[in-house]
Amino acid sequence: MSETPTYRKIIHIDMDAFYASVEQMDNPDLRGKPVAVGGSENRGVVSAASYEARKFGVRSAISGVLAKKYCPEIIFVRPRFDRYKEISSKIHKIFHEYTDLVEPLSLDEAYLDVTQNKKGNPSASLLAQEIRQRILSEVGLTASAGISVNKFVAKIASDYNKPNGQKTVNPDEVEAFLEDLPIRKFYGVGKVTTEKMYQLGIFTGTDLKARSLEFLEKHFGKSGVFYYHVVRGIHNSEVKPSRITKSVAAEHTFDVNLSSEIFMLEQLERIAASLEKRLKKYTISGKTVTLKIKYSDFTQQTRSKTLPYFISDKRLIMETVEELLYQEKMKDSVRLLGISLSNLNTEEKKAVVVQLKFTF
Repeated sequence: MSETPTYRKIIHIDMDAFYASVEQMDNPDLRGKPVAVGGSENRGVVSAASYEARKFGVRSAISGVLAKKYCPEIIFVRPRFDRYKEISSKIHKIFHEYTDLVEPLSLDEAYLDVTQNKKGNPSASLLAQEIRQRILSEVGLTASAGISVNKFVAKIASDYNKPNGQKTVNPDEVEAFLEDLPIRKFYGVGKVTTEKMYQLGIFTGTDLKARSLEFLEKHFGKSGVFYYHVVRGIHNSEVKPSRITKSVAAEHTFDVNLSSEIFMLEQLERIAASLEKRLKKYTISGKTVTLKIKYSDFTQQTRSKTLPYFISDKRLIMETVEELLYQEKMKDSVRLLGISLSNLNTEEKKAVVVQLKFTF
């Protein structure tokens, strides 16, 4: 007699247009209107857009100038990260009433492993529905959810019935679901990889599944192994409650482009002070300092240096940043500067983790 297959039950919760929705919730005058958080009609980058703005093609990461061009009626709002963190904390408290296996991806999304849960409910779909309803009634915002046997499929599924919806992909539906999926919707396949796949005749999951492991490794390296397995529904990454910080960064987009290194150093001093504050708050230090430069034509450059010792002090950070700044001549005026510290003292200690699997 064959054993009944065992599966994990993973929920991916994704808040709907989180930053913009918080602004609309707090300011009734913004409700039902196209809102962009961040940026301005003259410069800057959009951090988030309301669904009313998205209808016009406004998306995160586009310039404020382009957002204004797409949607002349758009309303720009300055981000309030302290408020977003406050709301996010309330949402995560709800998550932890259902399971301790919560892996936050950002302020507005997280994975939950509810294989064994605090409510004793065997239905992951019903749990997702209950969690979304509680977020709406207790916080005032809508969320979408994807439910499946692994993180990869749950993440994709959460985008299917947005906003304020959910989709469950049961174990026996996973492969067919992935076969029908356009390759651009595969989580982890960005624009560049999508174009490369198109050139190779890969447009859907079915096309990807038809390619051999050798073919995918040849064209995509280590990522090819990942693609080979996930299209077959194989993704064994566990929900990890503690995500290890790999870098800490601070950056600023300027209202007026900077063309002098002297002015840049003044701004970098402020950015370094902000970075130092974050590092000391979490008792973090690092060895690798990276200077990020975005030019007026939106091209980006990074310059890094690794030190033989850990640092977190603004003065020591600036010594390296100044060296990196003068490493080579600026090719154009600068619209954004950033500093990050990586190679941190928070490296994950190796441990054996056993995550049991149960019937879905």
